[in-house]
Amino acid sequence: MAKSVKKPSTAQKAATKPRKPAPKKTVVSAKVNGHSISHEQVAQLAYRFWTERGHKHGHHEEDWFRAERELRGKAS
Repeated sequence: MAKSVKKPSTAQKAATKPRKPAPKKTVVSAKVNGHSISHEQVAQLAYRFWTERGHKHGHHEEDWFRAERELRGKAS
C-alpha cells in the first residue's frame, strides 16, 4: 500500500519561508548654517535628558525637541 503524504498547511509554509532582512538604517542629518546634525547626536542628547530626569517615561518628545533645539543653537 502507498503511504499518504500530508501536505503542509499554509501556516507551516509561512513558518518555513525565509524572512526578508531588516531594512538598513539611514542616517538622517540636517544642515544648519553649514553644520550637520545627525539623528544619532539628537538621540544621544535626548537620552541624556531622559537620564537626568530620572528615567521617567512620558516626555520623550519633549526631550527630543529640546535636544534638536540645543544642537541647532550650537551649530549656528
